[in-house]
Order: sequence, then C-alpha cells, then structure tokens
Amino acid sequence: MGFPMASGGLKEVYPTWWGYSPALDLQERCLQSTTQHLSSENDIPEMHILLVGSGDGRHLLKTICQARRWPRRKLHFYIIESDLEQVARHILFLNLALDNPEQMGLQEKSEIFLELFGNSLIRSQTAAYLQEKCDFFIRCVTEPGYLESINPSISLADIKFRERDELESIFKFWKMPETSIFPIEKYWDAKNREFLGRRYDSRCGAYDWDLSMKLHDRGAGVIGSNDYNRWREKGVAFVIREGIYDVPNKTLASHMSVINRCGRVRARGYWGDIICSPYIAYGIETEEKSFLKMANGAYVKSAQEISQYNLISLFHELNTGQRYNPPTESKGDSEATNPASILQTSAVVQSPESEDATNGNHENGKPESASKDASFLPLNNVKIHLLPVTSVNDLHRYRKYHNLFNILYFSCSMVHNLKPEHKLMSARKATLLLELTKFMVDLQAEKLKSYASIVTKVAKESGFTATEPIDWKRSCFAKFERTEDSEEKLSGL
Repeated sequence: MGFPMASGGLKEVYPTWWGYSPALDLQERCLQSTTQHLSSENDIPEMHILLVGSGDGRHLLKTICQARRWPRRKLHFYIIESDLEQVARHILFLNLALDNPEQMGLQEKSEIFLELFGNSLIRSQTAAYLQEKCDFFIRCVTEPGYLESINPSISLADIKFRERDELESIFKFWKMPETSIFPIEKYWDAKNREFLGRRYDSRCGAYDWDLSMKLHDRGAGVIGSNDYNRWREKGVAFVIREGIYDVPNKTLASHMSVINRCGRVRARGYWGDIICSPYIAYGIETEEKSFLKMANGAYVKSAQEISQYNLISLFHELNTGQRYNPPTESKGDSEATNPASILQTSAVVQSPESEDATNGNHENGKPESASKDASFLPLNNVKIHLLPVTSVNDLHRYRKYHNLFNILYFSCSMVHNLKPEHKLMSARKATLLLELTKFMVDLQAEKLKSYASIVTKVAKESGFTATEPIDWKRSCFAKFERTEDSEEKLSGL
C-alpha cells in the first residue's frame, strides 16, 4: 500500500477505492464553534465542506442522507480526488444513490452499490446495469450543463476539458462488454504474490494473522474470517445474493506509472487495496446495536450484513427524510435485523407524504416535495462540486475560495497536501478532520503512533490546533480547529 505520509514518503499515490475509516456524518463531527460562525443566504445558514481524497464518497453519502437530523442548512460539498477514475466512481455512486426509488428498490440498489463498490468480480446483471448507465455518464461529461439540467445538485462545471475527455474514455472502457480487457483475477493474484512474497504458499495463515492480530485487535472484530479470506483471495467482498460473480468490475481499473524493458509507461491494472478490505467503510459500525451482539464468542451478524443494512437505512432516510426504525424484536431477532426485512418495513413506512420527501433540510419539520416523475431524487439545499484532480494545490489562488470552508477533510492518502494555504481558504473557527491510519493493516503500532504525531505537526504548521488529545489506538480521525490570528500571536507562533 502506498501512501506518501503513512508509508514513508512514496511519491506514487495508489487509488483509494474504499475508505480506511467508517463513514462519517460530517455535521455530527463538526465543532460547535464552527456552526456558530456560518454565513447565511436568504436566512439559511450555509456550510461549505472540502473533501480531499475521501475516495469512495462515504462521508458525502452519509452526511447527505442524514441532513434532516440537523438544523436547516444549505450544504456545499467540494470534492477533490487524486485520480479521475475516482471522480468517475463518484459520478456512478451519486447517481445510483439518487436513482428514483420507483425505478429501483432499496434492496436492489444496496446490492448493486456494494458489488460495484467492493467486488473485483460482479454478477452479469450488475455489469449490464453499469454498461447501460455509461451512455448517460458520457453525455454528462461531454455536454456541459447536461447533468445539472436534470440533476441540479451535482456540478461538473469546474472539471477541465482535458479531464472531461479522460472521463469519457473511462466510461467508454466501463461500457465495453469484453471481459478479457481487464483480467482482474490475474492482476489480483499478481499483486497478492508481490505483497506476500515467500508467504504466498501459506497465504491463508497470513490472512488469518492480518485479520485477528490487526483488524480485530484494532476494533473491526465484526469482520468474519470467511468473508475476509474470500476477499483476500479473490477480491470478492460482498456475496449478498446468490449468483455467479464472474464479470470483472471495470470501475476498479486505473493507470499507474510502471517500469518495463521499454522504460517507464502508464499501465492499466488493479492498483488498489488488497489487505484492509472494503468492510471498514460501511460494515463495522451501525446504529442498529443488535447487529453487534455476540453469541458463543462470535458476532451474530457479519460485516457484509451490516454494510447492506447501513446502506438500506441510508437510502431509506434519503427517500423519506425519516430514520429507519427496524422491526420490533417480537418478530424474532433474526427477522428484526435481517437487511431483507428492511425492504418490507420501508414499504410500510413510505406513505404518500413521505414518498415526496427528498434529501435536503426541512423547514418547520416538513419535508420538501419532489416530483414523482423525476429521474433522480432532488437534493434541496445540497450542492456537490466535483473539482479538478490537481486543484488541491491551486484553490488558494482563487479569491472565491478564501475564508470559505467550514469543514476540511483530508484522507490519510492525501494529508501530505495540507499546507498553510488551506488556512487562507478556511472560514473562521473551521473544523479540520484528518483521517488516521488505524485500519491500515500493513502499518505496525509504532507507525500508527508516529503518523498521529506527524499529522498533528502538519496541522499546526497549517494553522490548526488539536481540540482534544489524539487517541491513535482507538480513533480513526483527528479533529482540529482553525487557529485565529490573535491566538497565534498569543501562543508565539
């Protein structure tokens, strides 16, 4: 795994297909002092959120889906990734999440989402869905303004023309029906052999060691050995529905600069994670605490089941504006917490009034209405800006970004881009969230500790002060507050 700061200064940044920390509701993690200094437009407070390297959009999705739990605010998201392939996946998952529920049920949506999110191999039905959507995605990036005309919540206006051309090529590659052009099983095995070296022939033991001594020891005990070993061996994390998983997931393809006998070339392959797993993002935490019960020394639910439950719950809240209330235990423990039963309950909860509820904050406790004929669920009071991949070091040059961001988030793969210029772009009392390396399996405990010290130093040099001691053993994130100039002078900075 190559992360410039976390693993010793590697120059190449590998794609982050899934996060190395659980999904956050960013409004929940925001400092109270930050919310007290929001700007307003038409008497509606506005929160501007910069996400750098989040990779899979999990924080974006959870924050949007749970927006009505908080006072009414207009949310502006600005997303920067290191690769255009990740931008393409943002477009895919945003449109999948916002697909009209009348066109796709919650369970089917969650299954397709998880397959495309974390599986090297997918079912033919899922591959057909992806190929069908690619024509729409191509039109979104080749016709400026088209996406905003039908889904005004998502803006590609800042994407450069060269990047649009590359995104078009990515979507055309996804659309190709040939499976041989992306032999991910071959790539996966080669990456596994390279990582394990001499341990390859005894790799099952290596998998068990990483799971029990690293992931379980660090708080991800709900990840079961069968699921984890299957994913480590073949890259298939989610087998929720019975079927044949044999079609390469082309959304996991990306390019990397490699050296061969002809010199340095850009090669397409699988360059992502093979040891931490996609279960961390949605599968190790849940509001449904019965999923975390244990019986006979084992968890009653798997990380796979928790992932699906969490996604169905988020999509339900996105559709209705109401929290999902699981069935009572009188129906039996297994039925009450079975993700499949959520679909039945959701059908009961979605009254005609709640069907009109769409994400976006509400006024006087009443959801805002949406047209049943819309192709997408409208996100009232939400705007998502996808920015150029190189813009993390350029935003401070544009006056419109000065003193703008109330929340800044940097993943562990992109935190090396945090600079003093980001204080210029942050609003008064802004919250800075930095992802830690708790669940990066290939890092030993001393590296986790030193990384926490490094990011604290980087944050301080960039004008942010820690709001609490960093517990690198238990925490997935470090939280900081923008240091005001007067405070810097008093502290002698």
